[in-house]
This record gives sequence, structure tokens and C-alpha cells, in this order.
Amino acid sequence: MAYVTREHLDRLLERALLADDHSSLARQLDDLAETYSAGDVSRASILVLAAEEWRAAGQPARAMECFQRALEDGGEASIDPRAGIADTLFELERPDEAREMIEALRVASVSPATAHNVAETLVAYGDLQAGLEWATQAVLACDDDDPEHLALLRTRYRIRVDLGLPEDDLDALVS
Repeated sequence: MAYVTREHLDRLLERALLADDHSSLARQLDDLAETYSAGDVSRASILVLAAEEWRAAGQPARAMECFQRALEDGGEASIDPRAGIADTLFELERPDEAREMIEALRVASVSPATAHNVAETLVAYGDLQAGLEWATQAVLACDDDDPEHLALLRTRYRIRVDLGLPEDDLDALVS
């Protein structure tokens, strides 16, 4: 059984990034989640990272499995695994299911990071208006000192520019 520290995870990520080998990192993270007993990082967080690496390695079905396991685990993660599931469903050309998952997130109380992820997903799959709505709601709900706040403002501004909208008060906060 593995006790996972933030430092251990950071070393794993650093080595894999240097090697530019997403499949290997995904496997290592998947194995780490299997042997997980406790630690500074939750099993759900490790599974979300593994899922993201599987997607980067071009294996969305394996990513979906990891996101689902993270959701079932219920532990705290950087983003709600349902956002990753929605993004992966779009990638797997299952847009109706993806939108259902996003609707489920809409009625939940999600973190700014999760809302940001959903906004970026919607934009990536051509729904700029819905992406703008998610980014705007997240900006309004986000504390100014939250690290996600400025990133959300920038994403929102970019979407508004892409939509040809004039600058508004929130756009003026991007500097």
C-alpha cells in the first residue's frame, strides 16, 4: 500500500514531463491509485491526473475509466471528475451525453477550476455562448484572491473577443 506525498507525485510528474511520455505517466499514476492507502494527495486526484495523461496519450477510453473511478472514489480532486468525463465524451463523439453531464454540473456547486474546465471544453467543441456563460458565472462566484480568478477573467475575455462582443466591466479587470 502506498502513502502518497505531494513531493512523490511532483517527482513522478517531473520525470514524465521531461521524458514526454504520457502513456508511461498514466500507467504509473494508475498503478499508484491502485496501491494507494493514504497521503497528502487523494486517490481521486491521482485518478484525475491519470485520466488527463491517458487523454494526452490519445487513449480517451482509458481516460474515461479513470475519471469514472475518481468520481466513484468521491475524494477531493483539482476538478470535479464529471467535467473530465464531459470533455472525454465530446472527444469520443458522444455530445448528447457530454451535455447531460454538463447539465448535472450546472445544478451542482462546482469549484472555479471545474467551471473553468467546463467553459474551455464548451469552447473547444464550438459552443462559445455556453462557454461564456460558464466563465462569467465562475468569475462572479470566484473570490478575487482565488488563483483561478485571473485565469477565468482571461478565458472570459478571449471568448468575448471571439464572439465579437464589446469590452465590459469584467473585461476591464484583465490586465
